[in-house]
Amino acid sequence: MRPGRGEKDGPCNCVLRGIFRACHARFRECVSKGSYVSRVSLEHCRGRDHRYMYSRKTEDYMADFTLISRRTLEDEDYKLFRYHFLLGADWRLCCRFLKMDRGNFFHTVYRIEQKLGRAFREVEPYGLYPLDEYFGGRVNEHPKVAVMPIRGERRPRPLRPEVRKTA
Repeated sequence: MRPGRGEKDGPCNCVLRGIFRACHARFRECVSKGSYVSRVSLEHCRGRDHRYMYSRKTEDYMADFTLISRRTLEDEDYKLFRYHFLLGADWRLCCRFLKMDRGNFFHTVYRIEQKLGRAFREVEPYGLYPLDEYFGGRVNEHPKVAVMPIRGERRPRPLRPEVRKTA
């Protein structure tokens, strides 16, 4: 934390960029797994009924990551974010496509990382960061989380009675 304007303390910009980089690394990990490795988890929902719900954490995380980014950034910044962070284009290709020079590209990247780092940490009611809380590593009331892997589609086998051969 560092002293800010008006007697308010705030996190340093390098901390916000670190939060974004941790969230982006987890996003890339989720994307690299593919949809066939996805797991359905059974979680306890806090509320009056105390029921359980099923969720796919990797798909939820990827959707939250992209939606929060889209809502937080302006159109020009989101264009650069999409090409560089989501599609994986290097700085040379982004500079050529977006008609920017190298210095402006990296200044914009740092500004995007700071904005999104703050947004990922402060989004309500549940932030994307810390990652262990998002993915159910630490649940406050009920520590047990059942994780069930998804299997491929299985059709039930038809019942066929044994046929006796008669002589």
